[in-house]
Amino acid sequence: LDRDGVINRLRQGDYVKSWSEFGFLPTAIPAIRYLSQADCRLIIVTNQAGVSKGIVSPEVLETIHQKMVVEIENGGGRIDAIYYCPHRDEDNCRCRKPKPGLLEQAIREHTIDPINRFLVGVSLRDIVAGQAVGCKTCLVANSQPDEDAGPDQIVPDLLTAASWIISTFDRLSESGNRRNTHKPE
Repeated sequence: LDRDGVINRLRQGDYVKSWSEFGFLPTAIPAIRYLSQADCRLIIVTNQAGVSKGIVSPEVLETIHQKMVVEIENGGGRIDAIYYCPHRDEDNCRCRKPKPGLLEQAIREHTIDPINRFLVGVSLRDIVAGQAVGCKTCLVANSQPDEDAGPDQIVPDLLTAASWIISTFDRLSESGNRRNTHKPE
């Protein structure tokens, strides 16, 4: 999962610099609970250039993430890991989406099944990174993107994405390709 615009409100032209600026989107916690109950491994992979720009410190970002995870757990969900890229575009690092470095790291460290890989993001750079590592991709957008990034699905919010992911799991299960067939409660 991407973070900004998928889990929390996107601050256009700004960064989440404190917990008080972090606001969950209305469907985020129910969606994460639904995916957690379906035994999905939930990993956040997010670009956070505010760190390299000196706008938010790594310690404050860690505090924001810890509080976010606690709120998600209080809502019945879980997050298995969080990866972030602190760099700016001009740093040309391998971990900043649309490059796939952080996704590759998450896949390697968590032994993620190549058949059941999904990426839910809010930008075309998320979709490109997900496609680079063989994810089924879901773009959270209020309208059709101007460019054709070719996401597998376009949805209005994370809860709709979660429903699509679970229905895709069900189709894979019916065809015998899904290893874990636990259904959400």
